[in-house]
Amino acid sequence: MIDVLVADDERPARDELAHLLRADARIGDVVTAVSGADALELLSTRVFAVAFLDIHMPGLSGLDLARAVETLSTPPLIVFVTADEARAVDAFDLRAADYLLKPVRVERLRRAIDRAVELRSPADAGADSLSVDEVLPVTVGTTVRFVRRSDVRWVQAQGDYSRLHTDDGTGHLVRIPISELDQRWTGAGFVRVHRSYLVQAASVSEVRLTGAEPTVTVQGIALPVSRRLLPTVREALVGGGPR
Repeated sequence: MIDVLVADDERPARDELAHLLRADARIGDVVTAVSGADALELLSTRVFAVAFLDIHMPGLSGLDLARAVETLSTPPLIVFVTADEARAVDAFDLRAADYLLKPVRVERLRRAIDRAVELRSPADAGADSLSVDEVLPVTVGTTVRFVRRSDVRWVQAQGDYSRLHTDDGTGHLVRIPISELDQRWTGAGFVRVHRSYLVQAASVSEVRLTGAEPTVTVQGIALPVSRRLLPTVREALVGGGPR
């Protein structure tokens, strides 16, 4: 069982979320806070596994609070609960575990708790978010969509951004440099093949690492492999043997 904090300045929303959380057998104590400042005081004196934070609170906002708790010796996982779709990118920049839209649906909340329990389980102690499928927010026009790491077949660098290519043929642009995704996703089956390309190893259909222009093929597209990364790519994709 995990203890959680709920911070929301609107009493109906705060009480409803606390009620839904208490109905889940995996949840221990549910403590509520009426403001960001109130929540920070509670988080500074007690350890919570998860903090469910409204984004728009007077004074200390949920985003400000999430930044502040990073300095705690045992910071909680952060789940934002808000009616504001537009702040999802900012929320995930703060490594939020999840982002729930109001009104909160029971099934959607259950999935957020699933993720929190898995991240906090003893078997995963000291592990990072590779233990569950990472979700990234992408902006499409005026809306935000969520792309799972497992759905990404390859990544293309575009300056300080990265374009995530999925099975539907769409390239989703995210505000994360490919170097950071390389660090975060290497242990999840992704291989850096070029300074501009990161591929999901399981999605590679063809490997050509000899000749003047070595390539790997993903989704029917031949991507270049840099000479510097050839040994790493060969070891990761073909076990070190020629191909």
